[in-house]
Amino acid sequence: MTAPLQPTRPQLAVSGAIFRDGKVLLVRRARSPGKGFYSLPGGRVEFGESLHTALHREVDEETGLRIEILGLAGWREVLPGAGGGHYLIMSFAARWTAREPVLNDEHDDFKWLAPEGLGDLKVTGGLLEVIEAARKLV
Repeated sequence: MTAPLQPTRPQLAVSGAIFRDGKVLLVRRARSPGKGFYSLPGGRVEFGESLHTALHREVDEETGLRIEILGLAGWREVLPGAGGGHYLIMSFAARWTAREPVLNDEHDDFKWLAPEGLGDLKVTGGLLEVIEAARKLV
């Protein structure tokens, strides 16, 4: 079995800082890259798909939640290294509207936490800044 080819160009992705009753949803990655780190739900944008459509799809696939997108909270660039690819991640502030989290196999835990209560959780780079920017839009 051969390893999948790495893309030769940056890939566009989306993530959502989803707020509910003043708390933000964090999901823990179940596999590499980022295994064991908490982050926001999200993923790659498919060709021809708008950013909002991609975020709704990714949040549904990964958590089953329904959300209302409030606005762009920021962006982050992840450069190649340590087995990861090159990504430009557009992060949005969102509000939970329906359903309870049901994780797919990409994640093995979730937490609703107050933004100031992340403590010593292992989180992905830039996460705290994105959450703080998103919080201002909620």
